[in-house]
Amino acid sequence: MSDLGVTVKKSQDLSEWYTQVILKSELADYAPIKGCMVYRELAYGVWEKIQEIFNSKIKRTGHKNMYFPLLIPESFLKKEAEHFAGFVPEVAWVTLGGDSPLEEKLAIRPTSETIIYAMFSKWIRSWRDLPIKLNQWCSVVRWETKATKLFLRTREFLWQEGHTAHATKEEADREVMDILKEYRDLMENYLAIPVLAGKKTESEKFAGALYTTTLEAIMPDGKALQMGTSHNLGQNFSKVFDIKFIGKDEAEHYVWQTSWGISTRLIGAMVMTHGDDKGLVLPPKIAPIQAVIVPIPYKAAQVEKIMAKAEEIYSRLQNFGISTVLDDREEYTPGWKFNHWELKGIPLRIEIGPRDLQNGQVTLARRDTMEKMVVKDEDLEKTVAKLLEEIQQNLFNRAKKFLEEMITCVKTYDEFKKVLKEKGGFIKASWCLSSECEAKIKEETGATIRLIPFEKEALISNCCVYCGREAKEIVYFAKSY
Repeated sequence: MSDLGVTVKKSQDLSEWYTQVILKSELADYAPIKGCMVYRELAYGVWEKIQEIFNSKIKRTGHKNMYFPLLIPESFLKKEAEHFAGFVPEVAWVTLGGDSPLEEKLAIRPTSETIIYAMFSKWIRSWRDLPIKLNQWCSVVRWETKATKLFLRTREFLWQEGHTAHATKEEADREVMDILKEYRDLMENYLAIPVLAGKKTESEKFAGALYTTTLEAIMPDGKALQMGTSHNLGQNFSKVFDIKFIGKDEAEHYVWQTSWGISTRLIGAMVMTHGDDKGLVLPPKIAPIQAVIVPIPYKAAQVEKIMAKAEEIYSRLQNFGISTVLDDREEYTPGWKFNHWELKGIPLRIEIGPRDLQNGQVTLARRDTMEKMVVKDEDLEKTVAKLLEEIQQNLFNRAKKFLEEMITCVKTYDEFKKVLKEKGGFIKASWCLSSECEAKIKEETGATIRLIPFEKEALISNCCVYCGREAKEIVYFAKSY
């Protein structure tokens, strides 16, 4: 691959553009293990921001972080048959300990419900022990056989998984929706990615759940991307793992449980949603570096003064709470540095040249619009803070407009297939609630029901888009990653 910038246009070949942007911006790289990836400093910096934001949200509501073992006994997975069946093709197994065969196969964590709930059954005895609200940040392994797509489809990926236990279904329902609301805030107000919210159908819900709620985004190629899910697990796992408590009524009850998760696929969504032909475009609230200072001394005599000013501005911005880098490397030209930081998506560039120094000003360049402006030195901190807010909002507004343009209402199956082929995106259609119609549409077109909206929407047609029978719900279809 060329060491130059991105060599394909986003609009012409999204897949190749996406891979080039990730590799050339040094966001991530392919690992020497098939199907795995390396999260480089920039990507891990974004992930740390996501952790910081989400941790502050859940800790405010009484959730605690813990860590559970990577290895899960096969017998634990088999206890919940529906859950186990949902994961069997993707499980990686450990069968040897050194040279000795294990008495029982151990799964490398595909998700942690079973091992966590084995511990819940040990810890929960009384209504006084409830609710339990735990979260862990970890990696999981799912033995994907499809082509590796960095951040979106890899055998190992990073995520958080929350697990809670409650005395009543109402409490569990509330937890599911509270978390979904926090996820949506993270996605829209920090990652600047608008999402649609709703429930999954029975065939698309998490294996072993009572119901699954989801947040879905649309990518530039018209495919949907599931951004996060929150599940009410009902009492399915508590009955299997014998998680019971003595209630205030002194009778024995099974707990009600929830689980919920987001993963590093959020970073892939951010790349596709905001990136352009020059590379990454990072939303300021999630960017590990919000501004970069590039000094431009044209003559040797100017170097000392310009560098002194650059260092002063660096200190001022850092003290103002703006994450800043001073690129004082002498071996690269200013033009090379401009391209380098544009490729990495840094929201704002601050240039200081001889004229800027002479006039008591600096030049600012926005990454989202590539606009340049001059600002007086004394107004710098407030102007930079204001611009970062404007960039954040602009990225969201652009993505929101695209999402709205990519929702199409259809009445007939012919229309459905035409829109799916020519435009893509979310297709709103009437559905009869038949899983047979859902399965047939998936089989014939590759599109699935991404969500049933929480608030009942007016039917587009009284007839199901596939079978023509009486329609009961409006649903959103799309092809997906």
